[in-house]
Amino acid sequence: MSRVKFLVTIGLIIQIIMLPGCLPLGQEGPPDVPIPSRIVDVNNNLITTVSQVRTIPVDLDNIAPEMQQAIVAIEDDRFYQHRGIDFRGLGRAIYQNIRAGEVAQGGSTISQQLAKNLYLGPERTLDRKIRELFYTIQLERTYTKKEILNMYLNHVYFGQGAYGVEAAARTYFDKSASELSLGESAMLAGLPRAPSYYAPTTNFEGAKERQEVVLRRMAELQMISPERAREAREEHLEPRAKVDWFQQAPYFVAEIIKHFEENYPDGMEMLYTAGLRIQTTLDLNLQRAAENALQQGLDNVNKDINGALVAIDPSNGYIKAMVGGRDWQSSQFNRTLARLQPGSAFKPFLFTAALDSGYTAASTIYCSPVTYTQAGSEPYTPTDHRGGYHHRPFILKQALAISDNVVSVKLADMIGPETLIRYAKAMGIESPLRPFLSLALGTSEVTPLEMAVAYGPLANQGVLARPMYLLRVTDQEGRVLEEHSPNLAKVIDEKIAYIVTDMLQAAVSPGGTAAQLSWMVSRPVAGKTGTTEEYTNAWFVGYTPELVAAVYVGYDDKNRKVGLTGGDIAAPIWGNFIEAGLKERPMEEFQVPEGVVQEEVCTADGRRATALSENTMTAVFISGTEPRLPCYGDRWLQRPQDSGEGPDDIDY
Repeated sequence: MSRVKFLVTIGLIIQIIMLPGCLPLGQEGPPDVPIPSRIVDVNNNLITTVSQVRTIPVDLDNIAPEMQQAIVAIEDDRFYQHRGIDFRGLGRAIYQNIRAGEVAQGGSTISQQLAKNLYLGPERTLDRKIRELFYTIQLERTYTKKEILNMYLNHVYFGQGAYGVEAAARTYFDKSASELSLGESAMLAGLPRAPSYYAPTTNFEGAKERQEVVLRRMAELQMISPERAREAREEHLEPRAKVDWFQQAPYFVAEIIKHFEENYPDGMEMLYTAGLRIQTTLDLNLQRAAENALQQGLDNVNKDINGALVAIDPSNGYIKAMVGGRDWQSSQFNRTLARLQPGSAFKPFLFTAALDSGYTAASTIYCSPVTYTQAGSEPYTPTDHRGGYHHRPFILKQALAISDNVVSVKLADMIGPETLIRYAKAMGIESPLRPFLSLALGTSEVTPLEMAVAYGPLANQGVLARPMYLLRVTDQEGRVLEEHSPNLAKVIDEKIAYIVTDMLQAAVSPGGTAAQLSWMVSRPVAGKTGTTEEYTNAWFVGYTPELVAAVYVGYDDKNRKVGLTGGDIAAPIWGNFIEAGLKERPMEEFQVPEGVVQEEVCTADGRRATALSENTMTAVFISGTEPRLPCYGDRWLQRPQDSGEGPDDIDY
């Protein structure tokens, strides 16, 4: 392009700019500004924004005044005087471009930079520059200076993947933009010119030199005094040594994004540009407690083991916490939705079905060798932990507390596997279940989320609450695009639910498979451990009156064994989560429904205990089903012989 032609073109641009009512590129109104959608938790706390870039939008009032001044001083000191185009700066740029014979220097104002960031690519051509000027004038006609500065500070790139000052403040100084000091503000304000070069994490000396330029310019413009500039220059700054972008609750957020992908034709475009407000069921306080508990528990084993934790409010189905793995960056696979064998954590569904079929907590079953013939497969001989038997009777409450396998399989045979499946499905299990007796020991695959949901009726007086991610989605004008309410259904009698809860409280008491929870958690809890064959998976699913949580621990490589029981590894993770997550909430007791009674019974025969009874246990019954006949002692019982194992050694 000749210099004459270049001058003529610039002259035409200036004339067009001066014309009143000029609209960019034939538009009939101001250009749309794409606004990322905001995902918030159940308490309206921001979880994240959904954008094609990493950004955390923030209002101008929540940006330190020093940061606002610093960016204006170094990027566009006449920002409040011009109307989008600074003719002094443009004149300097024109002179330099004429000398170079091309567009070599921009002289861009903050408004121009915003127009470029919002609508244009990075190419440096005359056509792009003309369109940039058009959009700049439109922005100035549409928005106030404060609004333009706010948008600019939310869009400008500060390096290390951080778009916007809030993301930059968190990335480099681990604080919000409202907390930035003058020294930190001046250092950040110097980054947009060359973010990769001036990044304080990689070139601190260069960042300090650039900070000095910003502070000097602020002093020249009398935004700050020379004394304040000196103090800021001498301020001790410690940028984060390692910059990791942290997205809160990434596995949960991924499910929200998937919802929009699957339910809206232009779902991702809506999320990126429509400024939706998406209120979810998540509770960030519980989420952080879940992430910390899982991470610490897995770290106690080794760096390769993985796991998951999901928590639900049983009264409404709100998913309050979801951790699909130990590290989102390494693996985006959500293990709370993975089908896995739950081991003995599946047994509460069996005992629920049995109690509703006429058995009681004091019904007795003898633990002894038994073999079942099965059509189309080998005979099945269940054994207890490490292959032994107890050769003694157990009441059902004790059998569940110590997780006796043989008693569970015999019970499944008595009520039928189809009955077990019917109850498990009614309580919330959706995965396919195989109608074999071994199902009682958790040999069919289910997800941790399903397990948490299906334990819910036990905590919620027999009422199932289907899981919920979303509460409400609104657009920028506040119009409701979708809204969800709890989906509740009574699936078991509240008295049966309470009796099973009482039985599961024994499992977390001294003598149970998760006895350590009796001193780890300072509130009423109930739950069940699970360990699959050869220690491949470890589980604990449990609940308080207000929260149900499922913990799974295992390797992604299915050939590797955890080598620990659910009581060893999963239960402590669960306990730490509950104790930390609910520490600010008042303790609640499990509600006792009308029509149940409590009775002390002998563990030997399930009869009413007397002064002569040696081994007894408190159990709960539907009124009228409690034992009437007395127990006269159990010295006659035969002790375990072939395995040498006691109750504490049974399958966990």
